[in-house]
Parts: sequence; C-alpha cells; structure tokens
Amino acid sequence: MNEAFQAAPAALKIAVLNYSGTVGKTTVTSHVLAPRTRGAEIIAVESTNESAADLGLDVEQMRGGHFGRLFRKLLMAEAAIVDVGASNIEDFLTELVKYDQAHLEIDYYVLPVIPLGKAQRETIKTIQALAEIGVPAERVRVLFNRVDADVKEEFAAIFGYARQAGGFLANPEAAIFENEVFDLLGNKRITIKEILADQKDYRQALREVARDDIKLIAHLSDMHALQSLARPVDRQLDRAFNALFA
Repeated sequence: MNEAFQAAPAALKIAVLNYSGTVGKTTVTSHVLAPRTRGAEIIAVESTNESAADLGLDVEQMRGGHFGRLFRKLLMAEAAIVDVGASNIEDFLTELVKYDQAHLEIDYYVLPVIPLGKAQRETIKTIQALAEIGVPAERVRVLFNRVDADVKEEFAAIFGYARQAGGFLANPEAAIFENEVFDLLGNKRITIKEILADQKDYRQALREVARDDIKLIAHLSDMHALQSLARPVDRQLDRAFNALFA
C-alpha cells in the first residue's frame, strides 16, 4: 500500500453529483473514490445512464425519489459513495431537505466538472443549490476532470466564482488529466484497480498470438496499453484524491 493510500481517510460518506451530465461522475466514483474509501458501499441514484456497476463494481441502484431507503442506508453505513445521476439530482435534493439535517449525513459533496463552459455554469448552479438547502460550504469539493494542461486557465469560471462566493474547495491540485486510459477502461468495462492486480504478461502474449487473429491482437494490445498507462495514472489519482480531501 502506498503513502497516498495510508494517508486517505478510513471511512467517508460522499455524494458525487452535478446538474451537468457527462462530467465523469462514474469515472470519479469507480477510479478515484471507490479504491481509496475503504469499505464504502456504492449507491447509484440513477435511472438512465451508466453507473459503476457497468465497470464490474458492486453497486446498489435506486432512483432519486427513493431517498427514504437511501437515508436509512446512510445512517447504517460506515462509508458510502452515492453517485447521483444528472437526471435524478432534482429529486435527490428535493428529498434531501424533507429529512431534518439529512444533508449532514454526507461528509462531502464532490462535484466533477469538465472544461466546457456549460458544465462550469451547471457546476456553479449545483454549488448554489447545495448552499440553499443548508449544506456547509466546506463540505463541497470540486474535482477538475479532463484537464488538458492548465487547470486555472481551463476552469477560470469556477475559480472566479470561488473568489467571489468562497467557502467551497476548488483546489487546482484536485485534477484528473485527459488520458486515453479512461476510454480503454470503459471499453473493457474494467477498473484501474483490476488492471494493477493483473499479472499477465500481455507483451509476451502478443508475441505468441497468431498474426491473423486480429480480434485477439487488438484485445491484447489494449490490455498491454492499459498496464503501461495504469500505474502513473493511478499515482496521479492518488494526488487528486488527497488534494480533494486536504
């Protein structure tokens, strides 16, 4: 176990949400949070889109209107990750305020965001909605996803709002850089954790495969690429996780 994992909190209850879709909530849940939050139950509040279950993780699925069931699970769980789909966030927030102090059962609200202007505007809207229902600003954490090169430049709207409104955490070190590994993982429906545990020598397997077996060659090439990419990306995700909860 590396130092980043040793430094990570033992048990957290985290909600991953954003009014904007396609910002990488499932990627964040599967590859950043789940491997670093020991013993966490994963709950997908989702009705239409992919969840961490599509990557082979053990996930309980429910809709935003089923908050009573979710609230009881949060009360009992030592650690949990609640992945709230964009199509369910309105119901989730509406139900959250029906239970007195229910928002305090969640330690952190993690908002993944990508550089697109619309996604940044929707992220600010999400921060405001959380503030309106009484979520303490210090529990709101922005995670910058699909960063190309310069976090502060690409997410100027978020940092501008942070200077204006303050309170929530917008740490430029809490960043996931653009990398083909995430598309490969999605295509293979596998997590970085599984790749790191896979001891097969795919380079050697490629040398031994029949040259006319195009499908197998493509699979072995992808798996070799994943093994080559996974470890440095995993170290970068360690840094992002620790910055997120610094």
